[in-house]
Amino acid sequence: MTRSVYVFDAYGTLFDVHAAVRRHAGSIGPAAQRLSEIWREKQLEYSWVRSLAGRYRDFWALTEEALDYALAASPGVDAGLRAELLEAYRDLDVYPEVPKELAALKAAGARLAILSNGSPRMLERAVASARLDGIIDEVISVDEIRIYKPSPAVYDLVETHFRVFPDAISFQSSNRWDVAGATAHGMRAVWINRVGRPDEYADLPPAAVLPSLAGLYALG
Repeated sequence: MTRSVYVFDAYGTLFDVHAAVRRHAGSIGPAAQRLSEIWREKQLEYSWVRSLAGRYRDFWALTEEALDYALAASPGVDAGLRAELLEAYRDLDVYPEVPKELAALKAAGARLAILSNGSPRMLERAVASARLDGIIDEVISVDEIRIYKPSPAVYDLVETHFRVFPDAISFQSSNRWDVAGATAHGMRAVWINRVGRPDEYADLPPAAVLPSLAGLYALG
């Protein structure tokens, strides 16, 4: 292996953030896709605003607040679905290639970690629900330092946990801004561009771009 530690963002990279709404799409109706998009957009926006303002609320609180906004911005969607949507978010679907790819890396001797904005309880349940708890070596939450990605302090957590330099780490995320943060920190950053978005942050390019985690092991 060319890297000894492989680190993964959780939401959108390992876990499908739109799975919660998809499970209830029949009850939500034609606004389901846009509701899910707003929910995700606001969840991230709220994390960035808190970090820039020097404030912190854990990611589950932001997830609840983002859903409240999404429901308020979606006339005709039954707000009574709130509890069911939040419960579904606790047990998001894992992308289909994830278990096989992580198992291959683990068998080759790599150490595997999650580095996420998610709160510890969120991540513990998501990992257990996806049956990844026997594969992932470390689950690292920004809750330790109470600031969100892409703060450099967040990427420092990986080095502290594994006692390695950044160039020993391969970092994978579906979020281009997260890849930019890891690149700035000196990690090999791989963009998992699941939906074919155009590139951005030209000054902080990814080391590689993949449409899914399939192929990561071959990348080395």
